[in-house]
Amino acid sequence: MKKYSLTVITLVLCTILTSFTYQKVTTIYLIGDSTVADYSLEDDYDSKRYPLVGWGQMFQAFFVKDSLKYVEHLLEDVREVRVDDRAKGGRSTRTFFQEGRWSAIYKTLQKGDVVMMQFGHNDGAENYPERYVNIDGYKEFLRLFIDQTRLRGALPILLTPVARNYPWREGKLHNVHGEYPQAVKEVAREMDVKLIDLNELSMVHFSEKGQDYVTENYFMNFPAGQFQAYPDGQKDNTHFQVAGGKLIAQLVFNAMKKL
Repeated sequence: MKKYSLTVITLVLCTILTSFTYQKVTTIYLIGDSTVADYSLEDDYDSKRYPLVGWGQMFQAFFVKDSLKYVEHLLEDVREVRVDDRAKGGRSTRTFFQEGRWSAIYKTLQKGDVVMMQFGHNDGAENYPERYVNIDGYKEFLRLFIDQTRLRGALPILLTPVARNYPWREGKLHNVHGEYPQAVKEVAREMDVKLIDLNELSMVHFSEKGQDYVTENYFMNFPAGQFQAYPDGQKDNTHFQVAGGKLIAQLVFNAMKKL
């Protein structure tokens, strides 16, 4: 009798402790190109890449405990969010798939996880045939990622490609991505997928800030000698400095709250 009582007490205590320590960890997978990538994962980041960032590199910081309430409508019984940034520079929807990068994610996807996908910079690069994907192919690969995400019980979220820092006309930044943002919107409607129009959000914000401010503070434009990794300086209106990466990550997080 005494032994039985101790067993019951132990089981009750284990149940109570489990209720206090249980955590549902939701993984948000980011797939896309260099504008999303996490460069801090590379060796010698400080000396070889800094201040280059992708917005995905800055995204984890938004998922602190007090902020989870703003996105709980998208996440199932979540206690913790882990951002797993699998984006890689130079990748289009096709090359991301062909290299097995999507397969690696698919194998680990869990019910309740999230896959956020932002492609287009390289899909539309006709001058790089090894990357280029026409509009029909682009849409088809997005459909594949969406279908397989849903097969795992995870949530797909589509993003239109973030703006580059050109072309500017009459004080406003305009779309440089041709028909690719519209293609994302069409797939989102067709498959009833949540959409963040990051192209529009970033163009509007950059236009409000002005070309000079955006060029100097958000994109990789700076003189020689300012950063160890770029002794000759840099003129790059596609990729982000730290402030630009943080800003885009904030735009994405704010948009998630409104989905």
